[in-house]
Amino acid sequence: MGNTDSKLLFRKAVIQLTTKTQPVEATDDAFWDQFWADTSTTVQDVFALVPAAEIRAVREESPSNLATLCYKAVERLVQAADSGCPSERERHIVLNCSRLLTRILPYIFEDADWRGFFWSTVPGAGRAGRLDDDGEDDDEARPLAESLLMAVANLLFCPDFTVQSHKKSADQVEDVRSIDSCEYIWEAGVGFAQSPPLNYVHDLNRTELLKLLLTCFSEAMYLSPSSESKTLNPWVTFFCSVENRHALPLFTSLLNVVCAYDPVGYGIPYNHLLFSDYREQLVEQAVQILIVTLEHEAGSSTGSALLALDATAAPTAEEEQEPAGPDNLFVNYLSRIHREEDLGFILKGLARLLSNPLVQTYLPRSTKKIQFHQELLILFWKFCDFNKKFLFFVLKSSDVLDMLVPILFYLNDARADQSRVGLMHIGVFILLLLSGERNFGVRLNKPYTLPVPMDIPVFSGNHADLVIVVFHKIVTSGHQRLQPLFDCLLTIIVNISPYLKSLSMVAANKLLHLLEAFSTPWFLFSSTQNHHLVFFLLEVFNNIIQYQFDGNCNLVYAIIRKRNVFHHLANLPSDEASIQKALQKKKRSPRVSRANSAVSESMEGSTPAVPAEPGTLKISLEATPGIDKITEKSLVTENGTMVALPHPDPTQAAADNGAMGGASDTESNSERDHEILTESESTRSRLSSETGVANPDWVLSWKAKLPLQTIMRLLQVLVPQVEKICIDKGLTDESEILKFLQHGTLVGLLPIPHPILIRKYQANAGTAMWFRTYTWGVIYLRNLDPPIWYDTDIRLFDIQRI
Repeated sequence: MGNTDSKLLFRKAVIQLTTKTQPVEATDDAFWDQFWADTSTTVQDVFALVPAAEIRAVREESPSNLATLCYKAVERLVQAADSGCPSERERHIVLNCSRLLTRILPYIFEDADWRGFFWSTVPGAGRAGRLDDDGEDDDEARPLAESLLMAVANLLFCPDFTVQSHKKSADQVEDVRSIDSCEYIWEAGVGFAQSPPLNYVHDLNRTELLKLLLTCFSEAMYLSPSSESKTLNPWVTFFCSVENRHALPLFTSLLNVVCAYDPVGYGIPYNHLLFSDYREQLVEQAVQILIVTLEHEAGSSTGSALLALDATAAPTAEEEQEPAGPDNLFVNYLSRIHREEDLGFILKGLARLLSNPLVQTYLPRSTKKIQFHQELLILFWKFCDFNKKFLFFVLKSSDVLDMLVPILFYLNDARADQSRVGLMHIGVFILLLLSGERNFGVRLNKPYTLPVPMDIPVFSGNHADLVIVVFHKIVTSGHQRLQPLFDCLLTIIVNISPYLKSLSMVAANKLLHLLEAFSTPWFLFSSTQNHHLVFFLLEVFNNIIQYQFDGNCNLVYAIIRKRNVFHHLANLPSDEASIQKALQKKKRSPRVSRANSAVSESMEGSTPAVPAEPGTLKISLEATPGIDKITEKSLVTENGTMVALPHPDPTQAAADNGAMGGASDTESNSERDHEILTESESTRSRLSSETGVANPDWVLSWKAKLPLQTIMRLLQVLVPQVEKICIDKGLTDESEILKFLQHGTLVGLLPIPHPILIRKYQANAGTAMWFRTYTWGVIYLRNLDPPIWYDTDIRLFDIQRI
C-alpha cells in the first residue's frame, strides 16, 4: 500500500511541475524533494510516471521549472558525492536523481535551444547553490555539465555505495574527496592485482550511474552527421580530460570488468535461469561507455596516440617528457598498454566473450548467451586501431584465430538479416584491418579442427578455407544491401592469398565459382564497378600460383577444370551489340549467378540465417566508403617489409599497372565514391555513355588490363600434360590427377613473379563518421529497458521498423 502511495505522490509532483503557472523557487526544498526522497521508486517507475509529452510540455511552457529541476538534481548528486553517501536514504536519493536525469536529458538534447543549458552556469546560484564548495574563484563559473560529470565520477568510487570500503573499524571515516581511487579499482586485471569480492548491490549502483553517464554522452545522437563530424562531444571531452581525477581508475575498472567477465562461470547448467547475473548488466554498460569515450579526431588518433608505442619496454624518462599523445585520457591510456600479461588478459577476455554464443553443450540452451557482441567487436576494433602493440600481440600467435572464428560465425549468421547490416560491416572491417598484416595470412594456415555450428559445407582444411567458404556464402546467399561489401571481402582474400600454403578443394571451388559468377557478361556490364571484382579474384589466383604453387594442387586442378571461364574472359565481346544482348539477360537473371552454389551438406547442429522478425527496429547507417577510400596500397619487399605506394594519378594508372608486371591495380582507373551500389553509377565513369553504363570504349579500357598472363601460361603448360596422363593411363579418378599436380613444377615457365600488393586499412573522416553512427545505433537498440532514447528526435540516424 505504501509503495502505491509513494508512486501517487511522485506522480502528483510531476503534474504540479507541468501545471504550475508560476516558477517554483529553487529554495522550495519541500517541493523538489518529492522527486527523489522516496525510497521505493525504480527506474521503470520513473520512466512510466514521467511521460515524454509532459517533459516536452514543461520544456516549452515552464522552462524555468525544468531548468530548476535539473539544477536541483545535480546539486543533490554533488552533495552526496561530497558527503560520501553515509546513509541508506542518501544512496536512494542519488539513484532517484540519476534516474530522473537519465529520463530528462534526451529531451534537453533534442531541442537545439536547450542543448547549451548544461554548459551554462546557473544564474545567481553561486556558492549558495553549493555545487562547488572549494571557494576558488574559477570554480564559481563551473558549468552544470561539469559539476554533474565530476559528481558521477566521484560517486563511482564511493565506499559502501559503489566500491568495497577499506576502513578498518566502524568509527573510521573515509573522506571521499581525498581517497586514492586507484586503490578501489573494481576488478583485477590491467594495472590492478586484487579482485574485490563480488557485491551485487555495488554492481547495480554502478550500472545506474553508468547509464546516466551514457545518457550524458548521447548528445551526439541529436546532431546531424554533418554537424557532429566537425566537433568533439563536449561531455566526453571533459570527462576524459585531466579535470577528472578518476579518469585512470575508471578506465581501468571499466576495462577489467569487461575482460574478466565469464558468463558461463562454474558451468552449472541453466544457472542463468535460476538467479540474476547483475555483473552482466554492469559489463554491458561498461563496454558501451568504453566504445563511446574511446573516440578521437579522425586522422590524429592512430598517429599521435601511438607515439609511445615503438619500443617494447616502458618509456624512458626522456620519452616521458615528450607530449603525452591525445588529450582524451581514455585513448591515451589505451594506447600505452604494453605489458604482455595485460595484452594477453584483454585478448583472452574479448575472445572468451565473443566465443560465448558458439559454445555447444549436450543440454540445449543450458548456458547463458550474451547479447553485446557488437559492442565487443567495436571495442576490439578500437584496441587494434589505437594500440599497435596490441595488434602485433594479437597476430604474433594463433590466438588471433580465437577472434577470427567468432567473427566469421557472426558474419555467416547475420548475412540474411537486414537489421544486422551494421554487424556485417564491423566484422568485415576488422578482418580487412587484420589482413593488412603478413602474420594474419600466415596464421590462417593452421588446421581448422573445432568446427562451430555454421550452415556452411563441411570441409577438411585450415582457417583460410573457413574464411573463403564463409565469404562465398555471404556473396551468394546474403541480402542485397551487402553488395557494397563485396570489394572488402575480396580485398581480404587478396591480402592473405600470398601466404596460403594449401587450400582445400571446397574452398578452391568456391573461389572459382565466384569468378564464374562475377565474370558473366551481364554482371560485368551492368555496373561500372563490377569488373573490379574480377580483377581482385584474378589477383588472388596469381598470388597463389606465383608464391604458393607447391601445396595448392586443389586450386590448380579447379582452375584447369574451369579453364573455359578464363578463356571466355580473355575473349569477352566488347562490341555494342554483344553488350546490349548481355544486358538484356540481366532482366531475367538473379543478382549473382548461383549455379552450383547449393549447399549439399552443412555443419552439424547448424541452422540457416533467418530474416529479421517483423517489428524489429533497424537504424540507418552512413554510406560505406569505397575500398579505394579506406585502403592504401603497400608493396611487400623481398625482405618482408612493406613500402607504401603513393596514390596514383588517374592518368598514370595504366603505366603504373604495367610496371607492376601484371599485378591488378583494380582501383587505378576508378574515380568513384562507391557509396552504395544500388544507386545509378553511370555518372561515376568517365567512359560511360549518356544512355547506359557500358559501352565498347569502357569495356576495352579495362579488358586490356585483365591480369591473365600467369593463369594462361599455367593452362598452356599443364592442360596438355593432364590430358595426356588421362589418355595414357585411362584415368578417371581425380586423386591421381591431384597427385600428379602435387609433384609438378612451373619453375622457369611462369612470368617473373609480380610484387605482392597489400591494401591496408586506412582511417579517414568517412570511416570515423560511419563508426560513430554505428556505435550510437547499437547503443540505441540495446537500451530499450528502460527505453532511454525511444521516441525522441534522433538526428544522427533514422530508425525504421522492419
